[in-house]
Amino acid sequence: MEAIFSTISRAALLLIVTGSLAAGRDEGNQKKSFREYVGETVPTRKEIDVFLNELSWARFDKDVGYVLGNYMPRDGLDRSSTISTIRSNGARTSFLYKDKPCRINTYGNSFTACNQVNDGETWQEYLAGHIGEPIRNFGMGGFGVYQAYRRMVREEQTENDAGYVILYIWGDDHIRSLLRCRYMLTKGWNQSTNRTEGTGKMFHGNFWAHVEIDLETGKFVEKENMLQTRQSLYKMTDPDWMYEALKDDLALRMYLYKNNQIRDIAVEPLKTLSRHLKCPVDPGGDNLRSSVATLLDKYSFAATKYILNEAREFTSASDKKLMVIIFDPYRVTKQLLSGGARFDREIVEFLDENDFNYIDMNIEHVEDFKSFNLTVDDYFKRYFIGHYSPAGNHFFAYSIKDRIVDWLAPRPITYESSTRRMMKFDGYLQDY
Repeated sequence: MEAIFSTISRAALLLIVTGSLAAGRDEGNQKKSFREYVGETVPTRKEIDVFLNELSWARFDKDVGYVLGNYMPRDGLDRSSTISTIRSNGARTSFLYKDKPCRINTYGNSFTACNQVNDGETWQEYLAGHIGEPIRNFGMGGFGVYQAYRRMVREEQTENDAGYVILYIWGDDHIRSLLRCRYMLTKGWNQSTNRTEGTGKMFHGNFWAHVEIDLETGKFVEKENMLQTRQSLYKMTDPDWMYEALKDDLALRMYLYKNNQIRDIAVEPLKTLSRHLKCPVDPGGDNLRSSVATLLDKYSFAATKYILNEAREFTSASDKKLMVIIFDPYRVTKQLLSGGARFDREIVEFLDENDFNYIDMNIEHVEDFKSFNLTVDDYFKRYFIGHYSPAGNHFFAYSIKDRIVDWLAPRPITYESSTRRMMKFDGYLQDY
């Protein structure tokens, strides 16, 4: 694998910034311009101060923006706080068989990190308890597919590496890969957690490494974090600097526009993107926001396919085995349970056509749902409190355990052949 790091050409920059807005404007609408939105959304200096200098949920990272810190968010089951801490290697704290060799590392977003549960209630810990060996958790809330992949590449070249790697793709991770700074999309959540947890205690979503499409060539390019030092993070508090840094972030503009958060969007970049992706968009139509949403999904799926190919190339070259997990409870599982169509069919087909080893947790839930006489909403209450509850993580662990057992060679000690001595603890228990 050879990563390509470059900047968008001047011509493409001008195309994004100065392209005609007329066809993408809601006349008479009082929604904000992109500049106004950015100016009202920048973080305060106190948020940055707390993030950099105090115990908080996340901590600064020069590559992927941030990784897990040490904190107790008040977001757990029955309004409890959750103990969320890390080991010296940066993985979430684990307890089971941690002194034994680790064969599995896991990467992804908050459903990998297991937000809203304690360190001992993650699906990795439940699964480790069953197979008798540790599983490292390098997940982080808010990550996209690309940020999880970048952390995977970094960790798998250290003493923390493992022979088996899980890349977990959840929900809108596809879109997050394209963003330069996800903080711009979580304004309401940021304001809410500043009130409930304290200013800056849950800060994240700062600038990170990401992928974008080069509008001139139609090829994906990998971009490094624009703010790679702790001190440089304070630039985020300057509305003018933020506008200049983000004015040509096409994915961000598309996301805000399709969600009715800004009033207009340059249409020429949309036309160029649609040609590269072979996804028609009608700037003069009455449903431009819907067209932009469809094009953004297409753009984000193309990014995920690019990243998956890179991940497979990296793991193959490193003599590692890759497993992909996909799950979107709110845009896929619920639709399937209600008899609807899944919006991510393109990704499923890509995984099938290219022989990826993957698990589709949406289908696991569809099968499980058949065992109950419940409404979809009541079924979700069994497993979710936003993220998985402890019961949800337990369900996840035991849904994938057969595939994990068959994947590992040799199989876990708890699944050794019956022809071997069942109580073989030599080298497993101390002083045995």
